[in-house]
Amino acid sequence: MTKIYVGNLPLDVRERELDDLFYKFGKIRLIDIKTPSRPPAYGFVEFDDPRDAEEAVRRRDNYDFGGYRIRVEVARGASGAGTRDGFNRPPKATPFRCLVKGLPRGASWQDLKDHMRRAAKPLYTDVRTDRDGKSVGIVEFESFEDMKAAIRKLDDSEFNNPRYDRGCFIRIVEENPGSYRGRSPSVSRSPPRRGRSVSRSPPRSLTPDEDLPRRRGSSLSRSRSRSRSVSR
Repeated sequence: MTKIYVGNLPLDVRERELDDLFYKFGKIRLIDIKTPSRPPAYGFVEFDDPRDAEEAVRRRDNYDFGGYRIRVEVARGASGAGTRDGFNRPPKATPFRCLVKGLPRGASWQDLKDHMRRAAKPLYTDVRTDRDGKSVGIVEFESFEDMKAAIRKLDDSEFNNPRYDRGCFIRIVEENPGSYRGRSPSVSRSPPRRGRSVSRSPPRSLTPDEDLPRRRGSSLSRSRSRSRSVSR
């Protein structure tokens, strides 16, 4: 089973609407919607088959959902997801690596990457939980200059995201100060691949009409050609 995160949802979104948006990709085990004190809402959809979750992410990330451009990714720590399911594969290790402390609970690697882009382009980001249960970010850069620019501009900056109730201030430190001594100030290589094709047997083929869920506000009644179960 693999769970995906669905962000930037309207506060009045219903489970039936998320079901309508994702059921065609495979068997859904659970739909869980979270409604914070201010928009947007977000939710989780759990699939039986990790390959179905991967396809749902590819097809529905950045999808226009009634005027809301939703964000879909494999949930952090989801079982069966592998290494970020090809969306944030770690590159070859570089010495230009930082730790980001003070992240809000539930922050994702993509949240961290979006924040770090304000100063420099990161090669790789990840968010892990330390022994105290706190979220700690890991960021790798291509060059010493990029790493230093990120520390200079973003250390003690506000890490804010619409899906959190409030922002927080983060601290950025080098993971291993001085480990790059004696090395070239930059590492030249091709950027890591950000995606992969998913093969399945037999391949799933959706017609254009099947791939378009109904617009929000339309009738929710429909007949399906196959049975399914959604646990709520």
